[in-house]
Amino acid sequence: MVEISTSILSVKKGEESQTFFALEKAHTDYFHIDVMDGKFVEKDTYNKMLSYAEYIKRISNLPLDVHLMVNNVEHAINDFEVVEPNIITFHYEVCNNKEEIMKYINKIKEIHSKVGISVKPDTPIEKVYEFLPYIHVCLVMTVEPGKGGQTMLSEMVQKVQKLKQYIDENNLEVDIEVDGGIYHKNVAEVLAAGANVMVSGSGVFKGDIKDNTAKFMEILNGNV
Repeated sequence: MVEISTSILSVKKGEESQTFFALEKAHTDYFHIDVMDGKFVEKDTYNKMLSYAEYIKRISNLPLDVHLMVNNVEHAINDFEVVEPNIITFHYEVCNNKEEIMKYINKIKEIHSKVGISVKPDTPIEKVYEFLPYIHVCLVMTVEPGKGGQTMLSEMVQKVQKLKQYIDENNLEVDIEVDGGIYHKNVAEVLAAGANVMVSGSGVFKGDIKDNTAKFMEILNGNV
């Protein structure tokens, strides 16, 4: 199944309610919650995103896709447990060893969320291979994490292809999520490479939310 996870990073202040309702009416598959601590990345969205997630949980039945761009993963898991995320993804790069990675994987499973591991553009995808049997999602950052509106790094397409090949060869059931610079003009390329969950913020919000989401789904379903 191919899905759209809409990043709410660029939602305008004062327009939160109408935007969240518009996304639900547009049939996005997930609200993508970009949680940043001002340390792992420069920007700090932590409290705002927790507040958004709590609000969305009250008004919508759509699942939450929580992307932790933070150094203190355990603290963030504890904070976001209250919103019952469908997916919690943490970064490979913040972990010091295999034991720490497995600790976070198990902690996320304990709160009944799906587990995702994300890799930055410079991190070789082979680094996460040994953890794929234990997780549900591998998120490939197609830009440097930390801000929206960037251009997708074209070399990340090959990274997605390599990951997809490994998953298929080893008969694993792991979704491949891509995040960064995903627009109508390039989403078919990452789909063909093997991604099946597409994160987009600017690609949805620049223009009409419903029309942009519908256009994404047309492309992803092969109708364009």
